[in-house]
Amino acid sequence: MVETTIIIAFAAGLISFVSPCVLPLIPGFLAYLSGTSTGQQGARLKVFLNSVAFVLGFSVIFALLGVLLNTVLERVSYNVQTWLSRAGGIIIILFALYILGLIRISFLEREHKFAVKKKFSITYVTSFVFGAAFAVGWTPCVSAILGSILALAAAKPSLSFILLLSYALGLGIPFLLVGLFTTQAINLISKSATVLKYFNIIVGILLLILGILVFTNKLNVVANWFFAASLLS
Repeated sequence: MVETTIIIAFAAGLISFVSPCVLPLIPGFLAYLSGTSTGQQGARLKVFLNSVAFVLGFSVIFALLGVLLNTVLERVSYNVQTWLSRAGGIIIILFALYILGLIRISFLEREHKFAVKKKFSITYVTSFVFGAAFAVGWTPCVSAILGSILALAAAKPSLSFILLLSYALGLGIPFLLVGLFTTQAINLISKSATVLKYFNIIVGILLLILGILVFTNKLNVVANWFFAASLLS
């Protein structure tokens, strides 16, 4: 079950990155942080290094949040953890229904974030601070996915640190790749519009399945199924 939840958290990070209202903005955003454009000489290295600083910023916040959840919730009784799991499952199901457009959750439809108004003389510091601000805020596209991982982490407090770190890794690796191959990424993103229109349907169905499994405490069944399948293969 541990491996399954880690894979789910990592995949959720990837899904957050490719959400339709985030992905098209990323190349320009990274160029803005680095104070350069893709056409300038040496821009690739500068954009990549600022991407690293940005990823470190939100990774540190997610890691600290994981430690906090682990510290606060790990020592609660088994019965409390069972109810936390059920509550987490319900929350994930609600997020899934929201993404599928079946219900409305008003606070998810607003953008909540800490505004970073100051740009430091060292662009890497600015990128790190922007990354930290990105972690403690959210956009309508990302909030349901991140909220589901937070609910899963609360339901499995002993795994909260590794789950949020896995989420940060899933979200961070694509950032680094875009920072390293910005021009190619822009071309790829421009061709992905037709695929992205099905994004919410696919993600909503996956979150709905995840919510049901968390609520019924059946994630271990999935893990055992994958383990048995690997032995048979």
